[in-house]
Formats: sequence, structure tokens, C-alpha cells
Amino acid sequence: MWYDKVRDADPELYEYIKSELSRQQDGLEMIPSENFTSIAVMQASGSILTNKYSEGYPGRRYYGGNEFIDKIETLASERAKKLFKVPYANVQPYSGSPANLAVYFAICKPGDTIMGLDLTHGGHLTHGWKTSVTGQAFRSIPYHVKKDGSIDLEEAGKLAREHKPKIIWVGYTAYPREFPFEEFSKIADESGAYLVADISHIAGLVAGGMHKSPVDYVHVVTTTTHKTLRGPRGAMIMVTDKGMEKDPDLGKKIDKTIIPGMQGGPHNHQTAAVAVALLEASKPEFREYAGQVVRNAKALADSLMKNGLTTVTNGTDTHLILIDLTPFGKGLGIFAEEALGAAGITVNKNTIPNEQSSAFYPSGIRLGTPAITTRGMKEPEMEIIGGLFAEAINQVREEHLPENKEELPAYLEKFRRGLKENQKLKEVRARVVEMTRRFPLYREIELSR
Repeated sequence: MWYDKVRDADPELYEYIKSELSRQQDGLEMIPSENFTSIAVMQASGSILTNKYSEGYPGRRYYGGNEFIDKIETLASERAKKLFKVPYANVQPYSGSPANLAVYFAICKPGDTIMGLDLTHGGHLTHGWKTSVTGQAFRSIPYHVKKDGSIDLEEAGKLAREHKPKIIWVGYTAYPREFPFEEFSKIADESGAYLVADISHIAGLVAGGMHKSPVDYVHVVTTTTHKTLRGPRGAMIMVTDKGMEKDPDLGKKIDKTIIPGMQGGPHNHQTAAVAVALLEASKPEFREYAGQVVRNAKALADSLMKNGLTTVTNGTDTHLILIDLTPFGKGLGIFAEEALGAAGITVNKNTIPNEQSSAFYPSGIRLGTPAITTRGMKEPEMEIIGGLFAEAINQVREEHLPENKEELPAYLEKFRRGLKENQKLKEVRARVVEMTRRFPLYREIELSR
């Protein structure tokens, strides 16, 4: 029986795990940065490898007893190099943000100028946003999207020529179109910048041939491993041939920044699980999966728009869709997120380009298809899900944020009480459960009741 030792040792925690399993099994997980790993990845992540300290790198450890850990880490890095066609890969970063920080400190000095997409226009915190350490340790010059939601390449080029950044980031968390690697390569080469692609969201699509690879255009690639790549919660840093030409020591600098610069012992169980995920991503079945993720996203975007909802850029090229709720009013993201949650559909509230509200109470919601595609859902289900979204959102389209912020807590409390009694959301929830039961998740995991 799964988790029987946890049940015996810590019954309270066991109940929470059991409840979370039920939540995942009976709901539509549609946050685009989330996915379901294979049982093999999960078992590697929960293995005895968690017991070993391994500061350093294969053949160069500060601890003894690492002869098998060396083989595991080498296996993971070699698989990453082969899958993404790069000469260097570091698989030790604990997660995406530390990976990005390591790139900064391998290339830049505090105070250097950097560029990345503005957070409220779809960028990431670690690409220079003002509340992130990256926006405080470095001089951040953000670029933006145009009114149609596409990257303003003209602005980006002008800013790069004017400010001569040390690093330009291309990669986003809420941008539904294909990343313009080639165009940014020209901008970076002209300004002398290092071009770094953060492909955390699309790594699986790149590996599966459903998105252009950045490898021919950029100097460094960073990625998490748990989104479309369908691995454990981890990250990788890769240097391309172009990066090695710009600085032959770039890989060594990144290694030193990771350890001893930023991290201690690598999470060996995580490294092993990354290795499993990379092997899975090299199989023909994964290529089919990546293609279905994109086909599903396109079908879902069409269904959402057919059901009266507005999507930023009128669709998607990837796994990600951004719904703009401003036709109903500003700041409705929190209401839509919670209504959908009550109906068993998990999304996240998100800013939209030219946001008129705030990051805490934004006017959009972000959703994607990686996890529901892993369950086996296809275009017919996307047509249905688009209608379910519209039904749930229609229940809150008349909501509004109080002008007086002091009234907000009481307003939200009353709103949440209403969600529990909303009959239409209960009906949508029942249909969600019926759909998920047709696409069962983790049948292998049986927990005692």
C-alpha cells in the first residue's frame, strides 16, 4: 500500500496526502506550470538517494561514498545534453529561481544592466522585477508587449542599443505565443549582450518538437523540469555552442556559482528523477504528448472564445492561455479563480498586459493544458471544458472590488460563502468529476479509507 509507513508514523499528515490525491484525481488541474509526473519519476524522487551528501561534481566531491551518485548525475546531465543538443548541462539547481540567479552571478556583477519582459506583461520575477533581488542587485530595464499582446521587438531593440545590457532574458510565464528567439538573437548580438532563454514553461514542447528550440540563437538556457517536461520539481542550466564561443569558460563559471557560490549538497533524489524524466522525454510517445498539449490548447482557446470569453492575442501557440476579463470589469481574476476552484477547475489569477488593477487582484486568469493532456484528454474534452469555464465565470461576472480597501476582507468572505451555495457551480463541479473519472489518474496509488 502506498504511504503505509507515513500513515503509521504520522496519521495527520497521511490524511492531508490522501485529500490532496483526491483533489488531483477529481479535479481539472489547469495551471500551466503544473503537471503530473510518471510513477517512475515519483519513485526516483522518493528514493534512498535523499540520504547522501554530494557537494561538488562527479569526480570532484567534498564527501566520500559518491561513486554511484556520480554515475546518476552524469547520466542526468548527459541525457539533458543529448535531448536539447547542447555541450554543457548543470542539473544541480534546486529550482528555477536559483538557476536564474546562478546565471546572473556567473555573467554579471551587481549593478550591471539587464533586460527582461515586464512582469505585468507576462515576464518572470527573476527577470528583473523590482520586488525580486534580481531587480535590486542589477539595473533592470524591462521591455513590454504591444496592444495586441505580442512582444514589442522594436522597443526591445531600442532599449538594448541605448542601455547595452549584460544579459537579455527571453522567456515568460504568461505569454501565449511562440518565443521570438531568432529576433532577440539579433538584438543581443548587436548590443553585445548575453542572451539567456528561460524555457521553463516550454521545455517539454521544445523537447517534443512543438516549439522552436532556442539552442541555435542563445548563449544560455535555463529551465525548470516540472512543467511541460513532466519531471520533478527541479531545474537545469545549459550552455549552447554559441555560449561557449562567446566565453569558453562559461560552463565552469556556472558550476562555481552553483557550488560553492550558492548551493550546498545537491538533491540527489531530485537529480535521479530528472534523469528519468529526460529519458521519458526522449521517447516517441512524449513527442505525441507534446503535440497533443498544443492541439488541446488551441482547441480550448477556440472553445473559450466561442463561449464569449476573451483571450490575450486571440489564441495560443503553446500550452498556455491567458483570459482577459476586462470586458466584464477590472480586477475580476480573484473572483474567477475562486469560482472555477469551487467547480473543481484549478487555475491562477494573473495580470494581463496594461493591467488596470493590481497583481493581487488582477484582471485575468492563466490556464494551460499540460496536466489534463497527461490524463489523456483531447480536443472533444477541450470543447466541453471551454463551456464549463464560461458557465463558472458567468456566475461572477457582475462582481466588483470595493472602492474602499478596508471593505475588501468582509466582501471576499461573503463572496466565498456564496460560492459554497451556488447551485450552478455545484452542477459544473459534478460534470467535472464525471469527466475526470473517465480519465483516471494514478490508479496505482491506493490509500486506505
